[in-house]
Amino acid sequence: MQETFVAQHMWLAGGVMLAAYVLIFSEWMHRAGAAILGAVVMVGVGMWGGFYSQEEAVTSLDANTLLLLAGMMMVVVMLRPTGGFEYLAIRIAKLAGGNARLLLVYLCLAVSVISMFLDNVTTVLIFAPLTVLITRILRINPMPYLMAEAMLSNIGGAATLVGDPPNLMIGSAGGIDFTHFMLKMGPLIAVVWVVTVLTLLFFFRNQLVNSDKVTVDLDEKRAITDPVGLKKALAGLFVILILFFTHHHFHLYPAFVAFIGVAIIFTLIRPNPEPVFGKMEWSVLVFFAGLFIIVGGVEASGLLDLVGLQLAEIAQDPEQLLITCLLLMWVAAILSAVVDNIPFTVTMIPIVLGLESHGVNIAPLWWALAIGVGLGGNGSHIGATANIICVAESERCGIPEARITPVAWLKAGVPVMLVGLLVSSLLFTAFFDYFLD
Repeated sequence: MQETFVAQHMWLAGGVMLAAYVLIFSEWMHRAGAAILGAVVMVGVGMWGGFYSQEEAVTSLDANTLLLLAGMMMVVVMLRPTGGFEYLAIRIAKLAGGNARLLLVYLCLAVSVISMFLDNVTTVLIFAPLTVLITRILRINPMPYLMAEAMLSNIGGAATLVGDPPNLMIGSAGGIDFTHFMLKMGPLIAVVWVVTVLTLLFFFRNQLVNSDKVTVDLDEKRAITDPVGLKKALAGLFVILILFFTHHHFHLYPAFVAFIGVAIIFTLIRPNPEPVFGKMEWSVLVFFAGLFIIVGGVEASGLLDLVGLQLAEIAQDPEQLLITCLLLMWVAAILSAVVDNIPFTVTMIPIVLGLESHGVNIAPLWWALAIGVGLGGNGSHIGATANIICVAESERCGIPEARITPVAWLKAGVPVMLVGLLVSSLLFTAFFDYFLD
């Protein structure tokens, strides 16, 4: 009887999640509205079925992620009026010389490298509006650049411990330090990066049309309208960057680090808070809050645990460890494209830890999980936080042809995800011994 109730809970939770995602992907209503509706229905169904309470829904919210997003949004909003972004935009536009393909490579390289040492969410929050400015200068469509930046920020972030929130969770659970993580993941991700850039250049070949805008006539020095405000905002951002590198030594949450910087900027600049709050992407924050509640209900129903237990049964055989790792990598990628990689990682960590008590070497499973959730986020527009930010920026810029629809993302994201997974699987198999510790 108990098993019957558990199965019913899984069907109910899975059905609500599926319905919410249909609304999100069909765009019948805005994704934030769909997430709110899905969250309300999930809590209602959970209370009726007895498997998900209001208290559990509140605790399912990842406050660190939401507050980190909010804090960095404030920093970006206060940086925008200074002209600093316009300055950087003109410099990059000049460097590309009007070459659309070269511009994509430069932007992808910049976001990937920065995402290795900052979290990719922060990187995209800064580069998404910057990219729109660059493409406006060059009079080209920003859509392929926004998509490429989000995808390459996810890939670059997968290379280091601090580059992506799931990596921090995995490193904490597995006792993996920054250097060890980078040595294991860095070489593999470097190969995936090159293949992904080539894939995107081919996929967007018809849209990457060279600009006839003469960029050398642009004067970047005149772009900065508030040099004093820029210096003060950069001072707060500098503190954030330093603490991002060292916050684990001081036991500080990344979200708290972001708000330390916000507090410094507010103190130095003393802006009117109303315009700052008014220009934030609240729909993004609401969307993720709803998504966390929906996935929390699915987790409470036992559905995600069921997937992990199937992996556990296979992993009992040491000879099947490589197969288990590859299976985990692909399952993690596919599900991360659907339910966001952060909640999925939270669910998988205790399952992987549980395998250790059965004598399974879980070291390669950590790397497989990190690869899967890092690359899987590229599969859909809701697969990673960076994706949502770029989608929101494509809508906010007001350029009709720049708007990134769910279908448009799937057409590019699924091939990019599959190519990355195939390359990773081949490398992981060829150098499997390297990933055994």
